[in-house]
Amino acid sequence: MQTLAVRGLTRRFGELVVLDDVTFSLDAGRIVAVVGPNGCGKTTLLRCVVGADRPDGGEVLLDGKRCHETNPGFRATVAAALDDIDFFPDLSVVEHLELLAHAHGGPVEPVAEVLAELGLESVRDQLPVTLSSGQRRRLALASCFVRPRGLLVLDEPEQRLDARGRAWLAERLLREKAAGTAVLMASHDAELIDRVADHRVEIGG
Repeated sequence: MQTLAVRGLTRRFGELVVLDDVTFSLDAGRIVAVVGPNGCGKTTLLRCVVGADRPDGGEVLLDGKRCHETNPGFRATVAAALDDIDFFPDLSVVEHLELLAHAHGGPVEPVAEVLAELGLESVRDQLPVTLSSGQRRRLALASCFVRPRGLLVLDEPEQRLDARGRAWLAERLLREKAAGTAVLMASHDAELIDRVADHRVEIGG
């Protein structure tokens, strides 16, 4: 079953064409890697897919329906970690993750496992503002993995992860594939892409 279809996607900022007729599809249990040089529009593409930005042309379909972030079904299906993710400022790390799991209709039991996987157990009771940039990045990833999801959208998920963290990420993405999750990610990590991606979408080349 086709999960995501991007057709003729175009995005302009004034006279600058950032995305020009981008077309690809992504099925359940597959990973598509968006590749290209810095500033080519990878993040813009992901933002259009999750509904945080509106394209000037083309369409994004999820299971045959137009994507829109205000649609409850869309929000229930799509888990995303982009650069501009917000955290609940007055909730601790563990409270933040438990609330996300509960809000999306999932159990809270995976929270402890995800905290351990991402090395966040020692900061579970801290507020997000007290975390390092690397810890905040791992919290953003954890926010995706504690909730139900059919489509996972990740913007350079390897960013600010050490070698051990990148090895974990590769294994985790392979597990997501095996579970039937569709994954769309932008990445500069050639080793990660070679290991997990089924297809590449090159933009800005």
